[in-house]
Amino acid sequence: MILEAQDLARRRYLEATNDHEPVRIGAVVDQVLDDLVLAGQVIHPTAEADAKNELVSHLAGFGVLQRYLDDPEIEEVWINRPDEVRFASGGQSKCESVDLPQAEIVRLVDRMLRNSGRRIDRSQPFVDAELPDGSRFHCAIPDITRASYAVNIRKFSKRSRTLGQLVMLEVLSAAEADFLSLAVRAGKNVVVCGATQAGKTTMLSALMAELEQHERVISIEETFELKLNNPDWVAMQTRPAAAEGLAEITMRKLVKESLRMRPNRIVIGEVREAECLDMLIALNSGVPGACTIHANSAKDAVEKLCSLPLLAGPNISADFIRQAVGRSIDFVLYCQMDSSGKRRLEQILALEWNSVGRDIESVEVRL
Repeated sequence: MILEAQDLARRRYLEATNDHEPVRIGAVVDQVLDDLVLAGQVIHPTAEADAKNELVSHLAGFGVLQRYLDDPEIEEVWINRPDEVRFASGGQSKCESVDLPQAEIVRLVDRMLRNSGRRIDRSQPFVDAELPDGSRFHCAIPDITRASYAVNIRKFSKRSRTLGQLVMLEVLSAAEADFLSLAVRAGKNVVVCGATQAGKTTMLSALMAELEQHERVISIEETFELKLNNPDWVAMQTRPAAAEGLAEITMRKLVKESLRMRPNRIVIGEVREAECLDMLIALNSGVPGACTIHANSAKDAVEKLCSLPLLAGPNISADFIRQAVGRSIDFVLYCQMDSSGKRRLEQILALEWNSVGRDIESVEVRL
């Protein structure tokens, strides 16, 4: 009955209007169920509420995926192939069989991209976008993938955490929180590193929550993920090249533009490539900042910070970059998630440039 109702609603009502507001869809669902009853379809009274909820999720939300997105215990949802949904909850990966044919996956991807201004097709087989609830959506399609769409939806908390709240969650100690709060307020430059889902973005947001209310924060991301409560905050994201002729806006471009926006603090959601050079130049110009980077340890993050700027061009000196890192980065925080799903700040590494030895010196901060 549900499949028949879905087809009927989409064909007779939704395709005839651009009005996809929840109230309108609720009216559509009621009318469709009435039409099915008039056509002889038997709907048991106890099943009517479930039928309405499922139809609204299908039409206004993201179909069978909606219940995973609504579940606050689920951190990430992904699809590798039709009729199967995988998700992470409490740091553990799980899998469920669902009624999700390939055609429905394609339709859901189109819906997820509808208001993003981004596209996915053979010439652009990858896409990153933000869903209405703030989740990060990524998709790859054949022939980059073997046969099916590969979809990932990374969910984020709708509210930012403070260092005090992270102490209550045992992510870090009270002494570590006090130390980092003083460091951030003093204008120290901080890099948060770790593996995927180690809590880097949450830690970065918590650090920015320690800033004074008058400080102006400019954040730069590929897709919006940071949740900051700073009153004077401008969030910017990159833009891929579009078929309509819209020019690509890169991370490097945004870092340069941010310096013209009177920042008290520059925050880069994640440093991955040559934009690391622009960040180091910005930090060395006297504008404090923070960022995240994927790395297996704090020392690995330092080496990565020294190598990524070399991607900017052959005329970049490795010695110059190493000195820039040593002079501009004050602390590297290493976050980790254990096998039980518990996140923890494992290490605080302090950096400084040794002008005699011409190298970066590091020492672990123990509190």
